[in-house]
Amino acid sequence: MSNNLIINAKDLIKNFGIFPAVRGLSFSLKKGQCVGLLGPNGAGKSTTMRMIMGLCTISGGRLDVFGASVKNISRKTKSRIGLVPQENNLDPDITVRENLEVFGRYFSLSNLILSKQIQKLLSFMSLCEKQTLPVNVLSGGMKRRLIIARALINDPELVILDEPTTGLDPQSRLLIWTRLMELKKQGRTLLLTTHYMDEAQRLCDQIVVIDHGRVLDQGTPKDLIDRYVGAYVFEVKKPHRLGLEKLCVNFEDIGQSILYYTRFPDEVMAQLSGTSQYNYRPANLEDVFLRLTGRNLRDN
Repeated sequence: MSNNLIINAKDLIKNFGIFPAVRGLSFSLKKGQCVGLLGPNGAGKSTTMRMIMGLCTISGGRLDVFGASVKNISRKTKSRIGLVPQENNLDPDITVRENLEVFGRYFSLSNLILSKQIQKLLSFMSLCEKQTLPVNVLSGGMKRRLIIARALINDPELVILDEPTTGLDPQSRLLIWTRLMELKKQGRTLLLTTHYMDEAQRLCDQIVVIDHGRVLDQGTPKDLIDRYVGAYVFEVKKPHRLGLEKLCVNFEDIGQSILYYTRFPDEVMAQLSGTSQYNYRPANLEDVFLRLTGRNLRDN
């Protein structure tokens, strides 16, 4: 495997009894990239991340991390990975700084190195003024920033982020986005799952869309948008008889309206002028996601 590949999955399979959670997943992650692993609930994202971390065994295929099979992942290799879990698993009974100190001890960092690293990360995540506070008085945004700081305590080359900004206000999300982009500039490699398509579109160099444990498609956000929806989306209310299909990449009936995905907004507007009620906007990654995975509600 190329030294430039941090993760390389080929026909990856994971079964839980007779249930296939991951069914032949293939994707790669190059050094310094941010790759978004996107899919509905139950698509296999978290299972894939657990396999990368060596937290569950693979059932078939191949998965290499830092050039070695994950089947034989060592403690030393794991120390090159930082994990931001979806759930808050901070210790609520100790302070912000103590949470970082306790976690840093797992990596056998010296007192001097650990102290410097903690101060750097507190500053990086804008938590210096909160370091003596117990975790249970922090806001949700502060807790997420602390979890990200904790994931960086061992100075990892690969950072895995499982829905890092879920439930946060816009200001907290923006700060975390800024810090993640700074990590990319430092040469870190990021693997991200998120249900915020604007977040994925902003941060990710490559997107891998999966569902039912399989890759549906992958590419840059721009390439995927161009491939499935074009430049603009028109929502045209029914009824109408315009024959816009010839100007569109795709179209979709969503009940009371039809969505037209097009690269020719001026031509579409010319045909719509004075005949129908409509709205239009630039296409985005959420349009791609819904085109690939459908609009039905997922409760699992």
